[in-house]
Amino acid sequence: SAQNRLGVCYYKGNGVEQDYVEAVKWQRKSAEQGNDWGQYNLANCYYDGKGIEQDYSEAVKWFRKSAEQGNSSAQNRLGVCYYKGNGVEQNYEEAIKWFRKSAERGNDWGQYNLANCYYNGKGVSQDYVEAVKWYRKSAEQGNSSAQNRLGVCYYKGNGVEQDYVEAVKWQRKSAEQGNDWGQYNLANCYFDGKGVEQDDEEGEKWMRKSAEQGNEDALAFLEEHGMV
Repeated sequence: SAQNRLGVCYYKGNGVEQDYVEAVKWQRKSAEQGNDWGQYNLANCYYDGKGIEQDYSEAVKWFRKSAEQGNSSAQNRLGVCYYKGNGVEQNYEEAIKWFRKSAERGNDWGQYNLANCYYNGKGVSQDYVEAVKWYRKSAEQGNSSAQNRLGVCYYKGNGVEQDYVEAVKWQRKSAEQGNDWGQYNLANCYFDGKGVEQDDEEGEKWMRKSAEQGNEDALAFLEEHGMV
């Protein structure tokens, strides 16, 4: 709707001065008319406390309205609320239900979160093969977090045959998109010569990139090896 789009403009400061309160006003008008994106964006404002006091319960209410209309982004976020217990009682089974709806609609974050549930055995029996399936779907859409996790699966041989070259391929995709864990894991592959020719210089380069983003493991590595 035009109201939702206007709200987005105020939220992002596109063509108007950024104003979260104005954004919320227009998102609410859109949401109350039943627009799924208006509902989703209003929910995010409540979740993040942007332009309005943070209120997880209200966020859940609007995520749910949007999700029930089939909005895959809202389905994923509603899943996150159930997973974390934000605004609703923590319930991994319910989280999985919404992640799956989102994932099956092709949402890369829904796919990533569903994969994590399978990998960690949260709300579902642990299943690395199923985790790899959903990480791959998300990674192929360019999700840098999923690319990193798929790389980890190849590195460890979880749910897929161990393959360091394939691990490096996915860690690199993740790292080049600026993902700090992708950078950290790619750095380690260079330091250890796993799936790539051993190269301390490249290793240090990627470790620094990760550390610059505040990755604590990368910072600890640099300190431990006197690279700070």
